[in-house]
Order: sequence, then C-alpha cells, then structure tokens
Amino acid sequence: MSLKNSNLAQAWLVLLLATLFGTALAGIQAKLGPVIEANKVKETMAKIPVLVLGEDLAAELADDNQTLTIKSRVVEVKKNGITKFYTVYDAWLPEGKVVGHVVKADGQGYADKIELLVGIDAQGERITGLFVLDQKETPGLGAKILEHAWRGQFKEKSTAKHLSVVKGGGVEEDEIDAISGATISSKSVTGIVNSAVADVVSHLDVPAGPENNKIPAVQNKEPGKNSKNKERS
Repeated sequence: MSLKNSNLAQAWLVLLLATLFGTALAGIQAKLGPVIEANKVKETMAKIPVLVLGEDLAAELADDNQTLTIKSRVVEVKKNGITKFYTVYDAWLPEGKVVGHVVKADGQGYADKIELLVGIDAQGERITGLFVLDQKETPGLGAKILEHAWRGQFKEKSTAKHLSVVKGGGVEEDEIDAISGATISSKSVTGIVNSAVADVVSHLDVPAGPENNKIPAVQNKEPGKNSKNKERS
C-alpha cells in the first residue's frame, strides 16, 4: 500500500471512530439526561429551606419535624425581543406565610454553562442565599464559586442594586469580590444573578394563607419548546 493510500485509510479510520464515539456519547447523554435532571430537582428541593431561611432556621424547622410547602412555577420574561423562562419555587411556612422564593437561573461561565439557585426574600427586596447547582469551571480557580465563603457575599444584597465584581475585596453593598485568578467565572455568576433578579423580582407576588398548605410540594411544570429566539433558565 502506498503512503498516500495508507494516510487516506488512517484518515477514514479516525473519522469512523469519531463518528461511532459521538453516536455512543449522544446515546448515553440521552439516557442519562432525565436522571440528571431528576437529581437536580431533588437537590433543589433539599436546598430551598436553607436558601430562604438560612442554615440555623432551616435546621430548627427540621428538628421540629416541620417542612416548608413548596410550589414551582414558570415565569416568562420578554425583553429586547427575547423570551426567557425561569423556574421559580415559592415557599410557605407551615402556618401559610410566604417565607421566600428561589429562582433557578443559568448562563455561560468560563468553561461551560453555570446553573444557579438564587434565594430571594418574601418581599423581593433582598437576596437570601446562592447555591451553584451545576458548573464545569476550572478546578482550583473558577470552581471556587462553589465555596460557601464566596457565595456568602451575595446574601443580604439588595435586589434593587446591580452588583459589580471588583478585585481586592468588595466593601460596598453593590460589590462582589472576585475570585483570584477567576475573574471571568466571578463575573459570570454575578451576571446570572443580576439578570435573574432583574427579570423575576416583579413576578414574585403570591397569595399567603393557610389554603396554600394544600399545594403539592413539587409541581414540575416545564415550559414548552422554545422558538429560535427563546432562551430558558
């Protein structure tokens, strides 16, 4: 076999292997996709009490064998010709008082998509917590967005203020201290939070009352398929 024919055969072999590998990977992702999403919903439900109440009050509620009533809904936001969908979880105390909300939002990070859970108080005035539901940022750098100390900066920030990322220690109410060596990841998370809060805060009004205790704990209401110019968070 000539060198030319040998190179051609190798090229076809590489192409064939790449095609087979891609097909197999797509099949695995299609099979695992629903399982992964179900696990995310389960993790979300577990994090909601801490995100709206804080760790101490959430622990007290659990110690008293009480649970929050949680209902999910989809909020549609139209802006600049683009429609976005956010999943919002509303939470009620056992006596029927609305205690807060959690918004599921996502956006592009340095390496891949970042998914967040943003806690907001019942009045829609303050951020009550932040949890990173999914990320693939660089280990040791951007992945530090997972750390409690960094995420804790967002707690008690006003929803009326646009947060900005600064280097060297954010001291103002509208500032977030960047992770050293991971400014892009820091800005990505902050941008996702800013967009979610700005888009959803005016849609957080929900009725309060004992009747809400009858609401099922989880309602997985998913939006329909998006058109070309639609995004979903």
